[in-house]
Amino acid sequence: MNEILPGVDPREQSVPALVWAADEAVRRGLVLRLVVAVPPAHDGLRYDALARQSALRIRAESAIANAEDLVRELHDGLRIATERVNGVPATVLRDMAQHAALAVVGSRRLGRPAEMFGESSVVVPLTARADCPVVVVRAPEHTAVHPPTVVVGVDGSDSSQAAVAFAVEEAILREGRLRAVWVWPHTLLAHDDDEEGLAERRRLLAESVAGWAERYPDVTISQEVLRGHPVERLALASQESLSLVVGRRGRGGYSGMRLGSTVHGLLHRAPCPVITVPLPQRERRTGDPARADRARSGTADRARDHCPARHWDATTSTRDGGARGRPRSIGRFCGEVSIMKRIRISPRPVRPRGPAPLDLRTPAGRRLPY
Repeated sequence: MNEILPGVDPREQSVPALVWAADEAVRRGLVLRLVVAVPPAHDGLRYDALARQSALRIRAESAIANAEDLVRELHDGLRIATERVNGVPATVLRDMAQHAALAVVGSRRLGRPAEMFGESSVVVPLTARADCPVVVVRAPEHTAVHPPTVVVGVDGSDSSQAAVAFAVEEAILREGRLRAVWVWPHTLLAHDDDEEGLAERRRLLAESVAGWAERYPDVTISQEVLRGHPVERLALASQESLSLVVGRRGRGGYSGMRLGSTVHGLLHRAPCPVITVPLPQRERRTGDPARADRARSGTADRARDHCPARHWDATTSTRDGGARGRPRSIGRFCGEVSIMKRIRISPRPVRPRGPAPLDLRTPAGRRLPY
């Protein structure tokens, strides 16, 4: 991980993203690898597809040459590597991001449907699946504000802890201060809006940054708990900051969700570069052991006790399994039990039944043809 990976868009030069990536490569002393991907052409005729593919290739080579000239004008001594790859841009950058410290992309038209769902869309797929932190430069950073500030969103999740670690490193490189923000959404329950709940969230926020404040006493870390919608409050808090650092996914959402709704909203509304930090690969493979233990001891036991689809020993006579025996489980808990249904197999295929014929008759009882 000794390189920074900015994606070059052949359609338009993302100058803010290139400048951000070049400056970051100088600060970290890393190689800047400029990558442009040539997507496949999907024209119906082979001749048209070859002509379009050739035009895309020429366009990509011109774009990466212009990007290299721009970066060398900014930093003459920076180590630069260029590469042109055939493939879908999001897939190419995701594969190359496995060996990068940072991936940087620009996004000035993220709200358009072609940018969100088109083949050349890069921002959302790369942010959701890259193995390294992804920087989305939708707006330039605010360098005129002193002291420079890096804002990090905290919610107590494992992903936000990784975001805090990256934000501290970024604040040290920028010689700025860190502003840790915990957004407490409004709820419909009145008892959840008391001072006790506010004090609890302040305590959780202090615990999230306590270790970093002790390890790096020279970094000024401010803590703040805000009320409101996370996207709105974080976007407002980062109006004059260098960058906004968030975890890839917070506490909400379903288990298979790769990108949280807060990150989706910030990619559209944040007034500064957004840095999305994933969990380290080791934690993504193993997960949280404490959380797994709690699930095995709590939720799994309740599911096993209340599940009606349990297998029973021959000595068990009651359906509740209390007096005459114990349930014989397949797997560890109810979610692993497969319920087999009896299926009747016909020796020949059964044709679907057509509509019933209409029985139309005259008042005298004579049947009418239909």
